[in-house]
Amino acid sequence: MLTGHSDRVCSVASSPNGKIIASSSKDKTLKLWQVDTGNELCTFSGAEDAVYSVAFSPDGKTLASGSGDKTITLFPIGKAVSFL
Repeated sequence: MLTGHSDRVCSVASSPNGKIIASSSKDKTLKLWQVDTGNELCTFSGAEDAVYSVAFSPDGKTLASGSGDKTITLFPIGKAVSFL
């Protein structure tokens, strides 16, 4: 079990290589998790409302989120997780 969000998890996605899970939450954040250890890798914040959806790009270098504040945000994550 992965714990870390302070409110309900709305969506999860697996990276193309299967080594990372992304989660979105009503706590207005996205989190990245390392699958084999369960460790939280990083948190993306700044949404003004719940983050309802999350998806990886096919190359695994960008994370897209959809929020209740009517925005779609792209996060470049290639460098942050290039070691995996």
